[in-house]
Amino acid sequence: MHRKCSGFTAPFLLVVSLVVAANSQQVTIPSTGFAGLDKYRASRIAVYTDDFGQLARYRDADAALKAPAAGENRVVFMGDSITDIWKLEDSFPGKPYVNRGIGGQTTPQMLVRFREDVIDLQPKVVVILAGTNDIAGNTGPMRLEDIEANLSSMTELARLHGIRVILSSLLPVHNYTERSKDFFAQRPMEKILALNRWLKDYCAAQHLIYLDYFSHMLDDKGLLQRDLSDDGLHPNAAGFKVMAPLAEAAIEKALKEKH
Repeated sequence: MHRKCSGFTAPFLLVVSLVVAANSQQVTIPSTGFAGLDKYRASRIAVYTDDFGQLARYRDADAALKAPAAGENRVVFMGDSITDIWKLEDSFPGKPYVNRGIGGQTTPQMLVRFREDVIDLQPKVVVILAGTNDIAGNTGPMRLEDIEANLSSMTELARLHGIRVILSSLLPVHNYTERSKDFFAQRPMEKILALNRWLKDYCAAQHLIYLDYFSHMLDDKGLLQRDLSDDGLHPNAAGFKVMAPLAEAAIEKALKEKH
């Protein structure tokens, strides 16, 4: 039996005490070593604690989207800010392509919202571009094997529901501008290369389509071409102009494949 205390049980009072103690203390996030990233992470506390996957972002849009019409080749682009800022209607005019990118997200966040933002939309194909923010540590330190596990889980969920999967390479980065230096330092090229090698091998083993943006966007120094990105990470109009035909070719290939 619980020991009574002024009409409340002891465990209840213990929980209340812990909540009060927690609220009276200032939360300190461990430093990443990058002031800009630390400030960003601090600004996201409400997101990480209240809606980790940011399910609210597309909830209304998902509810309003009708089921695909007969013969419609709906494609969902799932990703982070690189997808979020991509104006799909400009790159793929007239195509039933749905953007479900959210800036700053990592693969665990995408996995949380994968059912609502991909599976429930009943696409024929999903194009996943994810992992660069995991490497940067947006939601905390991430091992490559953890990123790989999340990408594998999204793939398995999609295939279970008859959705063809395209896994995209991470884009290269550059440090040619002042704005690009932190993004570049947070994303060591050796980790990008390692994750891309895994993605390519995983796609080969699982009979998936590997969408190689990386090699088409490199310069002679092995970095992202300067004219394809102003901040060293996010493609500009020229960058998306390179990416669009590569994505379209991969989608066409995926649509021709038999389940």
